[in-house]
Amino acid sequence: MIDDMWGIHLHIMLLARRYRRMFGKDISAYRLKRHIAKLKKRTKPQWADLPSQVVQDVVLRYGKSQDAFFQNKKDRKAGKTQRKVGRPKIKPRHKYNSMTFTQAGYTLEDNRIKINCIDTWFSFHKHREIEGIIKTITIKRDRCGDYWIYFSCENVDDSKPKSKTGKSAGFDYGNKTFLTSDAGEKIDSPQFLKQSLKTLRSLNKALSRKVKGSNNWYRAARALARLHRKIARQRTDWQWKLADELCTTFDTLCFETLNLDGMKRLWGRKVSDHAFYQFLQILEQKCAKHGKTFVQIGRWTATTKPCSNCGYHNKELSLSDRQWTCPDCGSHHDRDVNAAINIKRAGLETA
Repeated sequence: MIDDMWGIHLHIMLLARRYRRMFGKDISAYRLKRHIAKLKKRTKPQWADLPSQVVQDVVLRYGKSQDAFFQNKKDRKAGKTQRKVGRPKIKPRHKYNSMTFTQAGYTLEDNRIKINCIDTWFSFHKHREIEGIIKTITIKRDRCGDYWIYFSCENVDDSKPKSKTGKSAGFDYGNKTFLTSDAGEKIDSPQFLKQSLKTLRSLNKALSRKVKGSNNWYRAARALARLHRKIARQRTDWQWKLADELCTTFDTLCFETLNLDGMKRLWGRKVSDHAFYQFLQILEQKCAKHGKTFVQIGRWTATTKPCSNCGYHNKELSLSDRQWTCPDCGSHHDRDVNAAINIKRAGLETA
């Protein structure tokens, strides 16, 4: 059924591309919905068997991508961002892996769901009770071939604010030490990708020896996908626990904005293994839930070279200098701790 959704997605993308070439403008999502409705009655009668709201969601995804493209153009012209978002592109069949039900097309009973168009019941593991009003249900297929069901609900009050501690902290991100606080505490990343590197290499070699498209090739590809999924889950679990610990200890958390894409070009796999941007997203969500303050200072704010004691700007400081002494006031600094103090000071000014 997800493959049928991909067929509609392919038709929409090719039609939008042809429309832009012929008329010099983009087709609207409203016109696409009308077009799909006509095709159901004429040349694509098989699409009529699919849930109508699921089909409409395929068009809505195209509309959201178009809106993101045009909004990004406005933001770049206004100087708000340098990140570039391209036009919607055709997804390969194996990457189009989800479908969304909004208000109809399914029947839900306890831990069973029935897809009305195929008249089949499916059981799923419900790890907790569903609270609030269900707005959308998304069924997603991962690269391991497993199916997951996601419930999006409203009127759910799951916020449990943590007690206030009156403490604030600044943190500096580094390659050698994942986080360094202004108090000198250092937090190392487990680097789960590095731990599994030997097994990853073995599975990649096994996959490369198989004939692509054969049963053994698919079996080896799933084994590799399962290991990547395990690594991602380990990393995410560790980051959630760390974010919860930081929110319990501090009321205000200050971080700096980094050019992570540039860092990946320099240091590659280690930066990806840390997944610092993902951690910031998790921490921001945790802070919003527990009533804590999350602050990110600007990318161009000087934090490493200024002395946290007197403000002297050490222009001679290089990346290999982990310890340095201020020539103006004589203070001895750990490079990361000094940066964390400056991040905290700048963050509290903007908080």
